[in-house]
Amino acid sequence: MAKDVKPTRKNLMEIEDRIELSERGHGTLEKKRDGLIMEFMDILDKAQDVRGDLADDYEDAQKKINMARAMEGDVAVRGAAAALQEHPEITTESKNIMGVVVPQIESSRVSKGLDERGYGIMGTSARIDEAAEAYEDLLESIILAAEVETAMKKMLREIETTKRRVNALEFKLLPELYDGQEYIEQALEEQEREETFRLKKIKEKKEAEEKAEKEAEAAEAEAAEADQDDREDSQPDTAAQSPTANE
Repeated sequence: MAKDVKPTRKNLMEIEDRIELSERGHGTLEKKRDGLIMEFMDILDKAQDVRGDLADDYEDAQKKINMARAMEGDVAVRGAAAALQEHPEITTESKNIMGVVVPQIESSRVSKGLDERGYGIMGTSARIDEAAEAYEDLLESIILAAEVETAMKKMLREIETTKRRVNALEFKLLPELYDGQEYIEQALEEQEREETFRLKKIKEKKEAEEKAEKEAEAAEAEAAEADQDDREDSQPDTAAQSPTANE
């Protein structure tokens, strides 16, 4: 890129403006990257807790459903599940974290009371109630895990995108601009030295011509003065010859 740029003052100013803009953008992106990483680490800590809770809730739900099947039989368990009238409601909103839009999942009607599950209180055992409650807790954990995992993936993608932009500025664009700036500055300095040398030569030539002209004028004046002296010396002395003429 450097030698493709014509070494002019205008191009130097344009490159300096681009360097200033790129350096400012690089600093802004670095701050964004660091902020995103900090937010990501917070979400990662939360995700680890959510994953642990999800695993525990899943294990608990499996144990309790197996216990209910063993005590009440598959028919009774399926009948209790089929009696459910109200299903959970899921709504999704968005929130902004460092410019990244992540989902915020809200749920309702997940956890229910005994009278909200659709089956009669007297028609089931405590084992089925415990299994139902365990699966309601599991569903809450799944919803929260989905929110956290999605946010974490979006944050990670944005971090990678920001890193690529930072690296592109730091290792490609800015070095090219610095090289272009250095090339133009050196070329302009060389042009300035050549121009200074040229002007010096012109000045020396002019001074030499002026000196030669003055020397020629001085020599001409000296020659004219010498010629004048010779003419004066060659003229006869009329004052000395006049008495002889009178005689």
